[in-house]
Amino acid sequence: MMTDVVEQSGGPIRPKDEQPSVDASEPAVPPLPAVENAGPAEARTGTEEPTAAARIVQIRERIDEIDQALIALWQERAALSQEVGATRLASGGTRLVLSRERDILERFRVVLGADGTQLALLLLRAGRGPL
Repeated sequence: MMTDVVEQSGGPIRPKDEQPSVDASEPAVPPLPAVENAGPAEARTGTEEPTAAARIVQIRERIDEIDQALIALWQERAALSQEVGATRLASGGTRLVLSRERDILERFRVVLGADGTQLALLLLRAGRGPL
C-alpha cells in the first residue's frame, strides 16, 4: 500500500558560512527541517548498546544525505518535465505523450515492482500535473 506523499523541498544541510552561491538559473533548495535528537539514546535509536547506537546514528546520517539528493533530483526532474511539456504545447504538440509515460511506468515496474509503478506515477504527476 502506498501512503500519501507530502510536498516537501530540501537541499544539502550546510553551516551558514558554507552555503553555496545561488545560481539564478536553478531553483533554491532549502534544507530539510532539523529533527531534535533529545532524549536517551535508546529513544533515538531503539537500542541501549553504545556501539549499535553509534552505528545507527551513522547510517541515519547517510540516509538523510540520500533523502536530500532524492528531493533535489525530484525537483530537477519535475522542472525538466514541465519544460518539455511547455515546449511541446508551444510548438502545437499534445499535452501528453502516452507512449513515453507507459515506457517510464514499465521501466520502474521492471526494476522495482508494484512500488516502482507507484513511484513512477508520482514522478509523472510531479512533472505534468494530475490527469
